[in-house]
Amino acid sequence: MRVVVKIGTSSVTADDGAVDTLALDKLCAEVANARRLGHEIVIVTSGAVTAGAQVLGIPRPSDARTLQAVSAVGQIELMRVYRELLAERGLVAGQALLAPLDFMVRQQYVHARSTIETLLGMGVVPVVNENDAIADDELRYGDNDRLAALVSNLVSADLLLLLTDAPGLLTADPRVDPRASLIEQVIEVDQELRDLAGGAGAHGSGGMASKLEAARMATWTGVRAVIAGADRVGVLQDAIEGRPGVGTGFEPRRRRLPARKLWIAFAVAAAGSIVVDEGARRALVEGNRSLLAAGVLDVDGAFHAEEGVEIRDPAGEVFAKGLTRLSSDELRAVKGLRSADLPEGVSHETVHRDDLVILV
Repeated sequence: MRVVVKIGTSSVTADDGAVDTLALDKLCAEVANARRLGHEIVIVTSGAVTAGAQVLGIPRPSDARTLQAVSAVGQIELMRVYRELLAERGLVAGQALLAPLDFMVRQQYVHARSTIETLLGMGVVPVVNENDAIADDELRYGDNDRLAALVSNLVSADLLLLLTDAPGLLTADPRVDPRASLIEQVIEVDQELRDLAGGAGAHGSGGMASKLEAARMATWTGVRAVIAGADRVGVLQDAIEGRPGVGTGFEPRRRRLPARKLWIAFAVAAAGSIVVDEGARRALVEGNRSLLAAGVLDVDGAFHAEEGVEIRDPAGEVFAKGLTRLSSDELRAVKGLRSADLPEGVSHETVHRDDLVILV
């Protein structure tokens, strides 16, 4: 089985804010055991900022520029820890730094996939992190959870394991409700489940909400997902074998999204929304058509061309997402107009079907 295992900042950070080498040692031991059983493992790791702050002797920063600089220092230290812990078990670590553009540009996507495939073929354990030091947006993508889901699609993984400081998704916040219990299986991620997911932990930036979204992303590409506790003994092998109670499991959907549409659906921020009539909704959902200005009822927010937008029906339900070819001002000026009536030079397609993802 090919597995992407992601460990979050809250799980690699000790109480004093330093890198928790014991937690990483446990992970590397389980990776080595899985490798002996014939499985291929890709690690997606957080913790570069934590490691950098430790090396520099400073508190964890909060502003983006300092976060990026500190991550550049910490990335070296974090990889040193992985390299040494895997080497103790006869394994070689290979670093791969990825950014969102690597999933958007086809050539870079192919190169990234080829590199990780080659590393796996050489018996190397790829250790993936976001390229925080030079990218503009990564640090607000949910503590590498979404990256892990994208990587699971990139390498055609069988399983995405999201390790955290909780045993999985619980029915309530255990700090408030001592009767909170583990939700062992999720069929569909709905608003009720999203409401159960809390915010980030003391050291992390993702929290259960981003793990829930990452699991949903993975299932949309045919990958089974599990959210489980990093401190559970044998968690990796238990997740591979699908043992009950290992965490919260998510079964893959039959309909799979290709990588680019996965990115549009879950990784591109929505700058606004477009309300369409029922005829347009049917054309998009049932007819695989592009969204035309004629079907647009209203425009919410301010956005530029090529930015992400949510598409809502008259009742307000979000049923699709896409990249718009018109700015919000341009679209307000032409909403409801037939293509033949559009001013010269205005795109006939508000959202092209190749840039559109149906979410229902």
